[in-house]
Parts: sequence; structure tokens; C-alpha cells
Amino acid sequence: MPDREQVYRKFAPITAFFNQVRSRTCNIKAMEDLRYPIGKFKPQDTYSPEEIKTNIQVISAIPSKFVNLLSDWRDHQLDTPYRPEGWTVRQLVHHVADSHINAYCRFRLALTEENPTIKPYRESLWATLPDAESAPVELSLQLLKFVHYRWVLLLNSLGEPELGRTFFNPGTQKTTRLDTAIALYAWHGEHHYQHACQLALRKGW
Repeated sequence: MPDREQVYRKFAPITAFFNQVRSRTCNIKAMEDLRYPIGKFKPQDTYSPEEIKTNIQVISAIPSKFVNLLSDWRDHQLDTPYRPEGWTVRQLVHHVADSHINAYCRFRLALTEENPTIKPYRESLWATLPDAESAPVELSLQLLKFVHYRWVLLLNSLGEPELGRTFFNPGTQKTTRLDTAIALYAWHGEHHYQHACQLALRKGW
């Protein structure tokens, strides 16, 4: 009967293999947590008036949350990627401004046209344009502040018929209701805010 040490030696390669698999799985999970700190967006079939109101409040708060978080950050902090191979915080802030300006226009199109076809854009390439990589974040924070003022005024005026209006995205081949779009952009703003916030926590900033 083999002793315990012989058994350990015999199965050591198998044990090492499974340890590598487990480690790789943990690393993938950690990377997913860095990419989606509040989870991926999951649309609902319907939204209650209370849920819509909460989502609008989240959208309203996003500019001030970014301002409060980043007010004393220096360039080296803003130019730190929020995750390995990810955007820098500077790119991230400019992306949120780009995205929400587009969203504001999409809402206005949906409210004035019948299921309009929106213009998709290549956000990964927008984020590598010179202004996105080097411009002061204050520019986009100011854009967010005033776009959100207008946007939230519009959102708070919408009734049930308006919330059911739609736009069509040819990139995803999906038609989206405005109540779902409100939830999406509430998630989107908080999603990217948490990227920066979690980076700050990890770095002790």
C-alpha cells in the first residue's frame, strides 16, 4: 500500500493543474468585477413610476458625484487606467459626457419622431481621440452638469405615453422604450462612476 507521500507525488501534477484553473477562474472573476462593479445592465419588461423616479434621480446626481470624487485629483491620477488594459479615468469621464450627450439627443428624437433610427457611434474610437485622451476633465464635467440639467427637466415632464415611445438602434438591432433607456443611462452613469470610485479605494486616494 503506497504511503501518503507517494500518493501526493503521484497526484501533484493533477492538483497543480486544478489549482491553476481555480486561480485563473478567480482572476477572471476579479476582472469581471473591475469591468462591472455594479453588475451588467438587466432591462426589465416594465418599470413602476417609483422605479422611473429613482432612475431619474440617479441620472440627476451623476455630475455632482463625479465632481465631488475628482475635485482634487492630479493628472497622474486622472491618467491612471481604472483596470488593466482599460480606459484612464480621464477617458472615462469624457466618454460619459459623449454618451450622455448622445442619449439626450436620442430622447428628443424619440419624443418628436415615430421610432426614429438613431446614429450609433464607435465609443472605443471616440475614447482615443486627442481630446478624450488629454483634455481637462473639467470640460466634460461642465458638459455633464448642463446637459443633465436639461435632460432631467425633460425626463421629469414625461408621462406614461411619452415613456412608452421608442427609438431603434441599427447597431444592436433593438428598439428601446424610453423608460428602459432611463434605466440604462442611470446604470451607465453609476457604472462608470464606480469605476473611478473603486480605483480610488484600491489606491487609497
